[in-house]
Amino acid sequence: MKRPKLKKASKRVSCAKRYKIQKKVREHNRKLRKEAKKKGVSKRVKKDLGVPSSAPFKEEVLREAEQRRLKIEEEKERKRQAKKEERAQKRKKEKEGASKETEPKAKRVRKNDSENPSGKQAAPDRNSKQFLCAELNKVIDASDVVLEVLDARDPLGCRCPQLEEAVLQKGGNKKLLLVLNKIDLVPKENVERWIQYLQQEFPVVAFKASTLIRDKTVKAKKSRIDPSNEIQDKSRGAICFGNGCLTELLSTYAENLQNEASLKVGVVGFPNVGKSSLINSVKGVMACNVGMKRGMTKLMQEVHILKNIKAIDSPGVVASPSNPPASMALRSLQVEEGSESVLEAVRTLLKQCDKTQIMLQYTIPDYRNCLEFLTLLAKKRGFLQKGGVPNTEQAATTFLGDWTGAKLSYHCKAPENHSLPAYMSDAVVAEMQNSWDLNKLKAGNEETLKGVKFPSQSSSISFISKGLTAGLLSASDISEEKPAAAATEAEAEQNDENDEPEQTTEGSNEAEEQEQPQKLSLKKKTPGHVQFHPAPIDISLSTVTTDDAYDFNTDFK
Repeated sequence: MKRPKLKKASKRVSCAKRYKIQKKVREHNRKLRKEAKKKGVSKRVKKDLGVPSSAPFKEEVLREAEQRRLKIEEEKERKRQAKKEERAQKRKKEKEGASKETEPKAKRVRKNDSENPSGKQAAPDRNSKQFLCAELNKVIDASDVVLEVLDARDPLGCRCPQLEEAVLQKGGNKKLLLVLNKIDLVPKENVERWIQYLQQEFPVVAFKASTLIRDKTVKAKKSRIDPSNEIQDKSRGAICFGNGCLTELLSTYAENLQNEASLKVGVVGFPNVGKSSLINSVKGVMACNVGMKRGMTKLMQEVHILKNIKAIDSPGVVASPSNPPASMALRSLQVEEGSESVLEAVRTLLKQCDKTQIMLQYTIPDYRNCLEFLTLLAKKRGFLQKGGVPNTEQAATTFLGDWTGAKLSYHCKAPENHSLPAYMSDAVVAEMQNSWDLNKLKAGNEETLKGVKFPSQSSSISFISKGLTAGLLSASDISEEKPAAAATEAEAEQNDENDEPEQTTEGSNEAEEQEQPQKLSLKKKTPGHVQFHPAPIDISLSTVTTDDAYDFNTDFK
């Protein structure tokens, strides 16, 4: 039989009982006060009268008291930090102990062996420049055809002369093919001019990667539920253009080689140009990990595209520190790692664009400098910190994400005059264009351009390209670039100062004064220490003034 639920007792009491309790409490407190009065104990703290004005050394006494107070505060802060670190260490030990207890014995043995290896080298850091350069060289060595992926918004800035020269010097009849990705973010006339310009050196394939490719397992599960006559997703992100032309071109080349082994196609380029998205679009399945963050791919990865074709995904080319600031802002991994300031990158990009176009694109009012632009953008997007303060760092990260991701439309003009680089010649151009069906490639590009919906010239931001971007391909290049990096940064800062127009208005000066404290607040806050230095005080009669206001600068410097 189920036990009946007991009702909770009520806390209500009668008024007589409540008044009686309050009376007893008052009597008890009165008794305590009376006893304390007899003993002479008082809770009141006597007020500190301070140093009298008539004291002869009042300033020295006040200074000593201030120093004593600061020392006490420093000691308290030091003890607080020590206790904090001790608690953190204790929590870490408890966590490790709990994980060791839950881990299987075999796993613990393997972990101990890995922590104390006998003659084994430590695992390399996958984020280091040396590791990324080594992986990129592996992809170039293993490839028969190298696809250099270029962002159609700035194709010249996405080309790496060191990479192209390394491919041409490798030998083994390697072919280099340029893939112009993200053509849907550039006006059609601009894409056609760039294809004509780049075809004078290497064959060019126009491409638009799909950004809404799902995992294979998700796709298979969905097909069971959806009806057979499901509607194809024709949205801008889902559809892909140029994959048929590229696949047909590679298949024809693989058949002409007449090799039993599969044709290996290496996909290389700077970060965020769409290397992994290109492989996923051609494969039709999410085979490679993609994302807005720069440098998502750390290792080379082989993906089977067709029966006789393999694609090799590679990490992004490491940009050299000797490049102009605008190139580093768009293609350097150091911006997200924290080596370079995100605010400096945004400031550099804003200098390369027309202010009116930026205002129309982001629908913000007129701004005087970079900080004011980020403040307006943060308010527009709702990036606010505690107290309603605009989060300029988040706004700067979002702005950079728009420029490197497949969202913002901007374009660069193709150069009118063409000249071959130093590492190329007419014989090399003829050799690179040999073995490709150029007529079929031209027809495929025309068909791709017909299907893509391009933005208008007025809605696209005009951007000034800084030319080819230098890259690092070996450890020796990295060691040579390190001492030269400081000098190049100083020159870049000097050039930026010279390029920046002079503003004589009072508003600009006030904006600069407001920008400086905001910059300091974004940096890591370090505990400051007040130091008092003895200052010579002239107490002669000549220094006596009629103003009776006290000057603190004479004592505290």
